Amino acid sequence: MTSGIPLESAAIMSLVLESMLYGFSVLMFIGTIWALTYKRHIRDVNRPNTTVAVLLFALSTAHMVIDIIRTEEGLIQYSGSEVSFAENSQNIFVINNTIVVLQALLGDGVVIYRCYVVWQTVWVIILPSMLWCSVTVTGMYSIYSVSNTTSTVGNVFSKVTQQWISAFSGLTIATNLLGSGLLAYRIWKIERNVTNSHTTKTTTTSILRVVMDAAILYSIALLCTLILMVCSNNGSLVMIDMLTPIISITFYMVIIRIAMGRKNHSHILTVGGRSTSETDRGDHPLKPLQVHISQFTHIDDTSVYRNGSQDRPSTGKEAFVEGASCTV
Repeated sequence: MTSGIPLESAAIMSLVLESMLYGFSVLMFIGTIWALTYKRHIRDVNRPNTTVAVLLFALSTAHMVIDIIRTEEGLIQYSGSEVSFAENSQNIFVINNTIVVLQALLGDGVVIYRCYVVWQTVWVIILPSMLWCSVTVTGMYSIYSVSNTTSTVGNVFSKVTQQWISAFSGLTIATNLLGSGLLAYRIWKIERNVTNSHTTKTTTTSILRVVMDAAILYSIALLCTLILMVCSNNGSLVMIDMLTPIISITFYMVIIRIAMGRKNHSHILTVGGRSTSETDRGDHPLKPLQVHISQFTHIDDTSVYRNGSQDRPSTGKEAFVEGASCTV
């Protein structure tokens, strides 16, 4: 027997809270698209990030529309009857939960991809990828269980369905924290190894913070869902509906923060402990070398910087690094 708030109250609360978060995610989606496309030729646009941003927005929008339709049917057509809200085998309810699973898989996949980008090795993402596959399996079984559950008044999920959703939430938390932890550690390590510039430390530290903030926000939402599901509380319905805009927000906030860092902290660094200004470069015999921090590697005390398709080993001489940034 489930406990907590009545199903009709849970439906209204989830719709209100999801609407608020969805409105905020729409604003952040606009900011993300601006950050990815502003003053850039179409060839220079980051297509993977743009594609993911559009998919997340489309999924959260579809979930919002379906939630409105389902709440309207339960409150108006069925006069707020608990039977209508407890009938989770309806196609509209199954589609709603499928969207949640797809959005979670997409969000975790982005985190794992970012880990691969900054680490540049597949070995680091083996365990997160295995966890992601486990999330996929538990998500599919939870959807199947929801679609084949016989509902009773006051009960939305059967015991088996609760177990699958709990496993899905727990594995998603593990995947997100592991992937975000690896990503944050790599950014921190790059910050220590590459530069002593205060400006760049400010930039990478702010990116590190927003990555961890996004991970913590998402993990807290999942943890609340897991606890309420284990306790068989109807509040879990509210948290599940809130997950879709939260996943979108955590993705958008990282992209926007990186774009702000690139705009506000474009500068020139000197590898070797000295910095210089744009006007001083012309008096130095060496040419500027433009790199991205995400492409920095350190192998047996030999620093290698990748510039386009050419690798240039560090010789210990003073060389200039222009526009250093961390791409995740």
